[in-house]
Amino acid sequence: QVQLVETGGGLVQAGGSLRLSCAASGFSFGNYAMGWFRQAPGQERKFVAGISWIGVGPAYGAFVKGRFTISRDNTQNTLFLQMNRLNAEDTAIYYCAAYQGPGIEGSPRHWGQGTQVTVSS
Repeated sequence: QVQLVETGGGLVQAGGSLRLSCAASGFSFGNYAMGWFRQAPGQERKFVAGISWIGVGPAYGAFVKGRFTISRDNTQNTLFLQMNRLNAEDTAIYYCAAYQGPGIEGSPRHWGQGTQVTVSS
């Protein structure tokens, strides 16, 4: 059974940092691209960042503007998202997702339950 469990969310002041983690199990983590998405109240889920199976060529949403870094540890089956210079617009539920293959292509096929990130201004 595939499981993606996000941790690391919370309340942070504007300008602060958070590091999200996603522990994966139930599939061959190292063979698949992974991504982070977010959904704010009343908005559609948006792509935040994606990383290929071996970690090259990460992709980011336009709003990231160099503030976030996605990474992965295939030995620990864990995905990370380091978020710096957070602002109120970053407030959302952040979801970890597993893509259908080694590249960041198409729609993810597995999703975590999400972790809440709240940035106070």
